[in-house]
Amino acid sequence: MTTKIMALADALGNLTDFRLLPGHAHDLRGTAALIDGLSCGQFLADRAFDANWVREALTKKGIEPVIPPKSNRRFPAEFDRDTYKWRHLIENFFAKLKEYRGIAMRCCKTDTSYSAFIAIAATVIRLK
Repeated sequence: MTTKIMALADALGNLTDFRLLPGHAHDLRGTAALIDGLSCGQFLADRAFDANWVREALTKKGIEPVIPPKSNRRFPAEFDRDTYKWRHLIENFFAKLKEYRGIAMRCCKTDTSYSAFIAIAATVIRLK
């Protein structure tokens, strides 16, 4: 069984929230739960999150979506390329998280214990 970790990080690259999804699920499946109650200035995400409903939900909350458009869009949305470069912080977080073999190998049998292990690892990463 594979598991996908959807994470939300702050401007410094520290984990603020996450959800677990089945490995075969699309990224948009867990997005609504992550952005519910979110308050920030900008939301940086990769192309997988380029959906009209995501952009509209963020705009209604007063959050600027910084998401590059998919290549198959007829009318591509504009995004700030300079701001998008900061998305590497979440990728750096995942690289640090995967240093913990138990997370990278998905050693925990239940989602609850796996979530707890991710939370502990994120705390240790933040304290370093």
